[in-house]
Amino acid sequence: MHSDGADAAGPDYGVPQEIVLTEDVRAYVLRRRQNFRVCTSCGGPILLPVSVKPPKPSDLKVKVGDHTVFVSLYQARYHDVIHAGMIPRFRDYY
Repeated sequence: MHSDGADAAGPDYGVPQEIVLTEDVRAYVLRRRQNFRVCTSCGGPILLPVSVKPPKPSDLKVKVGDHTVFVSLYQARYHDVIHAGMIPRFRDYY
């Protein structure tokens, strides 16, 4: 899946033209049946439900079925692939 944030993306902002989600992340989002956001944590980029970390207007959006993965503009500058390593491994998140 690719982002639809072309208005915020581009070489002037250091943001890739597209963000790709790996198949395991897509399956995770579909299994959890909710929207997520990739944002900054002290341990690096993390994929959290929007109920924990709400999206910002500047976020890029990647559709996954009926759900959306929002990607922080700051994280999008450094990551063009959202992978399972960004899913928290505590409690029942994975």
